[in-house]
Amino acid sequence: MVSDPLRTEIVDLSENAAGDETINAIVDSRREIADGVIELVFRAADGGDLPRWEPGAHVDIVLDDGAIRQYSLCGDPSDRKTLRVAVLREQEGRGGSRRIHSELRAGSSVELKGPRNHFPLHESPRYLFIAGGIGVTPLIPMMRAVEAAGAEWRFIYGGRSESTMGYVDELRDLGDRVTIWPQETNGLIDLDGLLGTAEEGTLVYSCGPEPLLAAVEAHCESWPAGALNIERFTAIEVDTSEDTGFEVELAQTGVTVQVSKDQTILEVVTEAGVYVPTSCTEGTCGSCETPILEGTAEHRDVVLSPEEQESQETMMICVSRAACPRLVLDL
Repeated sequence: MVSDPLRTEIVDLSENAAGDETINAIVDSRREIADGVIELVFRAADGGDLPRWEPGAHVDIVLDDGAIRQYSLCGDPSDRKTLRVAVLREQEGRGGSRRIHSELRAGSSVELKGPRNHFPLHESPRYLFIAGGIGVTPLIPMMRAVEAAGAEWRFIYGGRSESTMGYVDELRDLGDRVTIWPQETNGLIDLDGLLGTAEEGTLVYSCGPEPLLAAVEAHCESWPAGALNIERFTAIEVDTSEDTGFEVELAQTGVTVQVSKDQTILEVVTEAGVYVPTSCTEGTCGSCETPILEGTAEHRDVVLSPEEQESQETMMICVSRAACPRLVLDL
């Protein structure tokens, strides 16, 4: 059995795992936790310790054909023997979740990569957590962490119906700080009541479907910079009709490449023989994050915060482009 998934502490973010580790794993257990949602608990195939991770981290599940899907860790960071994820079967997705549902059973061998964390939990005296559906998963270890740290917090958990919402009983055990909000009985989450007045010293963490996240962002426009922290599972839609070509210098290798309007930086750099870790190729996982030495990027990822994008320190080269004629990257 996996240990109590929420009994943890806020961890020093300087101890992040490297994130590119390959883990040969076994499915230790599988169970259905809601309609269309299964929980998978992994252990190392050799029985050894698994990599350290922190609340907000995710792992890649590598399918037999090399396809990769990312899932947030929702177990206990202090448990070095197991990793826990929950997988929603997405009928309209690309097929990865359907394959995981149909192919992975207790005892199945599977390759994992990570963990990586692009949704870190920052220290604060107060927190407001807002989840929709499967977006609950990265917030579970966060809530236990802030509880252990003695911070104030509230959690509002929305979904179509209670039967589709995983971990409801587990979360209710946390007491009256948790509000379960099924849409079929309560309607949409009352974001006006939650976010209508900016609260100094409160961090907002939200994860879930795009309509919820867009609404949370709109309601937090008047909040202090950095107060809102969001994790998206899907790429944003971008109008590419006015894309143009540009030049990229690779500082480490001394190579300069031309990126046409129909190419990504990642594609051109890979063709030039430069290895860059990659996974989603959609700007959602953060694997290909690359330092910018000169120039300005047009950011199209959903990993970096607005403040991080504005700083122009790094970019996701699988989707982001140059907002200038020439970029110099640390590659």
